Amino acid sequence: MIKLTINGKMTELEVSEDMPLLWALRDVAKLTGSKYGCGKGICGACTVHIDGQAMRSCITPTSYAQGKSITTIEGLSEQGDHPVQKAWLKHNVAQCGYCQTGQIMSASALLAQNNNPSDEDINNAMAGNICRCGTYPRIRAAIKDAAKTQEASS
Repeated sequence: MIKLTINGKMTELEVSEDMPLLWALRDVAKLTGSKYGCGKGICGACTVHIDGQAMRSCITPTSYAQGKSITTIEGLSEQGDHPVQKAWLKHNVAQCGYCQTGQIMSASALLAQNNNPSDEDINNAMAGNICRCGTYPRIRAAIKDAAKTQEASS
């Protein structure tokens, strides 16, 4: 039994310590927002926050997350109104949508640390997130828009 804090709630999961966190979240906790993409931590579809840092859950052992705070896309905003989520809709970012959870989680982690990112900051933070549809210009625009929204509400 492993105790994890997921989206602000203490949860006990009956999983092995070396099980990838992605599978504990999807298969056991039934939080299916994080997606399996490559299984090697390269594509970013499985990105979650662990203590506020964007991390690839497909290569993170569940034991690593013990005693830390895990946030999935389901816990980012109860109403789906996080500034990044709103900007994603405004800029029509998603096409197929498969990578969007990871993209949003990486972007929101960036903005939590830097509410006025440069293009280089965005490139660095988002470099590990692959979008097969190629919506990168809209992703960048949405991140910049969300940054303005966050800055205005601060």
